[in-house]
Amino acid sequence: MNISSAQTLAQRSGSEQRLLKLSILLTLLLAGAGIGFGLYAGSQSIVFDGLFNAIDASMAALALLVARLVVRQPGRRFQQGYWHIEPLVLALYGSVLVMLCAYALVDSLAGLMHGGRALAFDGAIVYALLSGLVSMVSYAYLRRCNRRIDSDLIQLDLHSWLMSSSISLALLLAFTVGWWMQGSEHAQWAPYIDPLVLALLSLLLMPLPCRTVVRAIRQVLRMTPGALDEEIVGLMQRMSQRYGFERFSHCAVHNGRGLFVELHILLPATMDHWSVSALDGVRSEIAAAIGREGPNRWLAIAFTRDGRWL
Repeated sequence: MNISSAQTLAQRSGSEQRLLKLSILLTLLLAGAGIGFGLYAGSQSIVFDGLFNAIDASMAALALLVARLVVRQPGRRFQQGYWHIEPLVLALYGSVLVMLCAYALVDSLAGLMHGGRALAFDGAIVYALLSGLVSMVSYAYLRRCNRRIDSDLIQLDLHSWLMSSSISLALLLAFTVGWWMQGSEHAQWAPYIDPLVLALLSLLLMPLPCRTVVRAIRQVLRMTPGALDEEIVGLMQRMSQRYGFERFSHCAVHNGRGLFVELHILLPATMDHWSVSALDGVRSEIAAAIGREGPNRWLAIAFTRDGRWL
């Protein structure tokens, strides 16, 4: 890693960590407000919103730790760096959110079966409005900042803010309908608003963390993405036509923000006497074609005349 790349990585990590700290602070404030007001008003959907934010804050704190680890130099025990920790955190984060949504769904169905819950809709509307404003402003600010640093951890945090905004807007709409129903001929249905909106939110929000878990587990298991595999195979087929390589083998995986590519190339007899400098030129050409040069790319290209090494 050269000095320029190290400085760029350090600046990117610093921005990433500052954004995560800000997100944690705002999320904790929303979590405390949601749980406190939800318990006071007797609204399980608001408590769900608060718990969602509390879990989000704890996972964001864990993400902050990961953001600090991935910029550390590889050590004796982790000689390829700490990129593998990032998908582990994403898998844990998504799994916790899935379990929360599942629990909320079961709780909401129980509420619907037992006649719903009475709720003070006036205060609930104020909470949902303020919570939605904070969530949307936070989402817009973090999204604008992440266009520059392109962080997976911030991107996951953006998903959480988007989910939080969706929850608040759904609560605002539902509580407004419930407030209107209280003074109408449909007043008997007002107690069902809170558990009903909780059930709908649970069902709508669950797919997002499920996709996060699936993507993270693929990286934990070091499964090669189809697009990446096709890219490397296509590149090496073109290089084989150009230089006459007899065969090649490859391994390419994404692990967190790290890209790991390993290539073994069987040279033809015509290249038996090529100099090391000439082979380095071929290696540089392959590296340039792969792209993504930087501290997050690990690239190994080996040449051999013995097919047993493939």
